[in-house]
Amino acid sequence: MGDSTVTELEDRDQAAAPHTVTASGRPDLLSRLRAPRRPRLWFEILLIAVSYWTYSLIRNAVPEQKAEALRNADWIWNAEHALGLAVEESFNHAVNSVTWLIVGMNYYYATLHFVVTLGVLVWLFRRHPGRYAATRTVLFATTGVALLGYYLYPLAPPRLMTGGAFIDTVLVHQTWGSMASGDLKNMSNQYAAMPSMHIGWSLWCGLTIFALASVPWARVLGLLYPVATLVVIVATANHFWLDAVGGLLCLAFGYGVARLWYGALPYSLPQAVPSPEPTRKPRTSA
Repeated sequence: MGDSTVTELEDRDQAAAPHTVTASGRPDLLSRLRAPRRPRLWFEILLIAVSYWTYSLIRNAVPEQKAEALRNADWIWNAEHALGLAVEESFNHAVNSVTWLIVGMNYYYATLHFVVTLGVLVWLFRRHPGRYAATRTVLFATTGVALLGYYLYPLAPPRLMTGGAFIDTVLVHQTWGSMASGDLKNMSNQYAAMPSMHIGWSLWCGLTIFALASVPWARVLGLLYPVATLVVIVATANHFWLDAVGGLLCLAFGYGVARLWYGALPYSLPQAVPSPEPTRKPRTSA
């Protein structure tokens, strides 16, 4: 990926927002909190680790309400049939018939969700420090609001629906895949399918790359990544396509939070962090 072609000076002109100042002429506390500052590596590593641990703990602590989750899955499946958009089962069976393709999708589902997201965070940290905090806030707010969905609307993935029409591709092909399948199923809440954070995170990655990368092929890959992720989550029977809509709504909430806090969308903030003004020592009389 390359840096954005927009120069730092243009960034500052576009993102310059009025600051509230105190009587002393200094920005107030809220303005100082909102001001871009260079992220600290140790703090970001600690924050991401603790945040993901907390997210996993809460997500897996949500009661596995199997009966309600299955009822909700039936409702969504019936709703998609009523809309004429119940494509998941036929797609799941068609892709499963191509072994090399579905095995690749199983590993895609299990790994890229984390690898690409961390990779984009590292790229932002190194190349766009002025935008890092705001863009990271979008991701955190998106993930946080998703926890409400897991608690308020337990949902079984298609592969666990009664009747056995869907194929659990991880079990069939004995691949290391979803934490909710095979030997790892007891380590993860299997009824937390709505909203899909595979879509929420992949779309965050894709939009960030598209908005900030200067290399055309990287921007194209950024747009293709969430599309490929949608194909994978449906083909592996881990999600309904309506779960992806839930992930999209969570992401919209995340951008709204960042917009309210920083006064601008993350991508319009300055790419670089302004250098602090040198502190001048008071002159002493001779």
